[in-house]
Order: sequence, then C-alpha cells, then structure tokens
Amino acid sequence: MDRLDPQTTPQRQTPDPLIHGGGGALAGGAVPGGEPAGAFDPWRYRDDAGVTGADLVGYKVEATDGGIGKIDSASHEVNASYLVVDTGPWIFGKKVMLPAGVVNHVDHDDQKVYVDRSRDQIKAAPEFDGAGYDDPAYRDKLGGYYGGTYGSPGWAAPPGRAI
Repeated sequence: MDRLDPQTTPQRQTPDPLIHGGGGALAGGAVPGGEPAGAFDPWRYRDDAGVTGADLVGYKVEATDGGIGKIDSASHEVNASYLVVDTGPWIFGKKVMLPAGVVNHVDHDDQKVYVDRSRDQIKAAPEFDGAGYDDPAYRDKLGGYYGGTYGSPGWAAPPGRAI
C-alpha cells in the first residue's frame, strides 16, 4: 500500500470569508467537509448550488413541481442574495422575490435554476411589490416565511443529502 505524501496530497481549503458571509461559515450551518447542521440561511446561496460568479438573469426557474418563470434580476450580495422572478402568466405577470437559500442547484447548460419549494409555497409567499429589495421589514418577513417552509411538504432536500 502506498503512503500519502502530505506535500502532494490536496489539502482541504478554508472557505473564503468574503464568499461565505464574512465569517468563514458555510451556508446552511455546514462545517467544511461536514454535513449541514440543518439551519436554513435564506440570504446565502448554498456552496454546492453552482451559483458562484454566474449571471443568472434570463435563466428559467423550476420549483419542485414545475416551472415558475424567468429570472429578471439576481443579487450576489454577502448575506443578502436573492432572485427576482418574472412569473409571466403563471401569477398574472407578477414578480416574486426568492431568497438565495431556496436555490437547490443550477444547470448552466439548460439555463435553469432549481429551487426546493413548490409552486404553491412560492405563490403563497409575501407579495413582492418591487420595493422590497432593501426593505428590512419585507426581507425579515420573506426570510421568515421561507424559513418556516424549510422541511415542510413541497420542500426538497438537496440531491445526495439527507437532512
């Protein structure tokens, strides 16, 4: 059996604190190399979602039970990331704001973003009026709503993870 040389064996790297909310912790309460602790952080993309550095505007959004629209705008702000989705005829042309934490994964080849909530859960979310981007009361309400749906029917765990 060959011995591993620590000089050539890839080492686990510490997360970049600017990418991971300034504190070095991973989204969802995970520790580097470990399983998620089960905490839901609505305003941070999951590390394994495939979002880092991507321009998602124009991508289609898929809920657990079907499409909901196309991304109109996206934010990558530290601890304040979100998507605004134009729902087209699905909800009479309204837009919805989705906190980054609901993004399950991104398929860049098909230009689709998969979220881990159902269409009904998204439709029942606090209404987005276009001014909620920076309104702390709206963001608290929205984050609380999606945090309350974490683990409920219609919610889907990320692929390969049992939470």
